Amino acid sequence: MTLGDRVRYGGLLLLSVVLAVVELFFLPLRLDGRVLPNLASIPFPVTVLLAAFTLPWLVVAASRLSTRTPVAAGPLFAWLGTLLAFLLVAPGGDRIVLADWRTLLLLAAGAFPAAVKIGDVLAKATIERARGTNRG
Repeated sequence: MTLGDRVRYGGLLLLSVVLAVVELFFLPLRLDGRVLPNLASIPFPVTVLLAAFTLPWLVVAASRLSTRTPVAAGPLFAWLGTLLAFLLVAPGGDRIVLADWRTLLLLAAGAFPAAVKIGDVLAKATIERARGTNRG
């Protein structure tokens, strides 16, 4: 990877961490009339959708920089590491991570599509290696 690629990769990792923090902070949103309309205080974990769409995109963007699996999986590792950090150490002693179904949904919606994209990267790398050995 060139220096420019390394800077872009660092930006992808930073964006992954920022998205994890935003998704955790806005996970407890409810339709209670304070921020969103009042609909009987129904939980509205919209950040689950954010994780489901952005994390696979970050993995694909990282895989364009390098087809190595650790590089492509870096955004997922940074995202999971951030969630784990907020689970273990809360700023100011506050609990950020909810102990209910919304946190599990966030983990599943973020990690599963990203893992599928990592599998795509592995498959493409394997195909490229197989084609390279057939030519040589």
